[in-house]
Amino acid sequence: MIAAQVAAIDRTKEARPNRALTLLCWQCGASLAEMTAETRTSSGTRVCLSCTAITQYRDGIWCALSPQRINHFRKFIAEYELIRAAEGRGSSQSEYYLSLPFKDISGRNNNQWAIRARTFRAMEQSIVGPLEELNKRPLRILDLGAGNGWMSYRLALRGHIPVAVDLLTNDRDGLGAAIHYNTHIQPLFPRVQADLDRLPFASSIFDLVIFNASFHYSEKYERTFTEALRCTRPGGSIVIADTPWYAGEESGRRMVEEKHERFFKTYGFASDSIASLEYLTPDRLHRLQNAVKLEWSYMSPFYGIRWALRPLRAKLARRRPPSQFRIYAARVRP
Repeated sequence: MIAAQVAAIDRTKEARPNRALTLLCWQCGASLAEMTAETRTSSGTRVCLSCTAITQYRDGIWCALSPQRINHFRKFIAEYELIRAAEGRGSSQSEYYLSLPFKDISGRNNNQWAIRARTFRAMEQSIVGPLEELNKRPLRILDLGAGNGWMSYRLALRGHIPVAVDLLTNDRDGLGAAIHYNTHIQPLFPRVQADLDRLPFASSIFDLVIFNASFHYSEKYERTFTEALRCTRPGGSIVIADTPWYAGEESGRRMVEEKHERFFKTYGFASDSIASLEYLTPDRLHRLQNAVKLEWSYMSPFYGIRWALRPLRAKLARRRPPSQFRIYAARVRP
């Protein structure tokens, strides 16, 4: 009995994460560097001792993309940044970032931030809170599609250890904008420019992995989810939040066509340089569930009466059904 209790205590100690996180080489996967407080605010390079590949970090952001993947995403990033700037994303004021997602002080994207806020509150109550109770320690959380880092900031305020991952590194709408949180949380959470299909982290180290309005940018859902699963520890959870959901494939396909046409008319390009899958359907989720051998649970937050009436208005106007947002979660078996 005593031996069993000692073993249980030892396992608890082993499960408790250190605040330091080791970055892996983008080429060979060897341990590269510990992302300490100093490296989060510096610039320079790291040379892998195993394969001599060079990893750069600028202004506290690690670039964990291979040259091939940088080229692969180059056009997508350029077009995406242009669209986001035209939509009025970002600000020169710290208050803008510190208020997210609960208030958009610019007033330019109120409806989207209202959705993000309700999604985040639902995750806090139904996913983050229960994991806090279960683990009794700070959670190590991977924020995939972190953008300006607002979710990592909110999770850090709760005492957790987030890591922000995104392709964008600019200081308005990308990882560079996270410097505005420095006045409230120090040291700042690690920020990594990385590919969702090639995450530069060791296996089984995160308690919670969140696709933060980003899963639909995947080019192959099974590959992207499997990589997130690799990084999640047994007993942890993976969450897909704020990815468009449609009951049927035809509605999703029409949405993509309409979006590409609208972008072409507005910006002169369709924004289709990478073959993103763009949306979820019950069939897609079923195939993914069978592939990864995990079961989904989901919730549908209430986004307001106007949002709830969208399907009825679309039906009356004889338009395609609008997208829905659901929060999907899968727990990794202990």
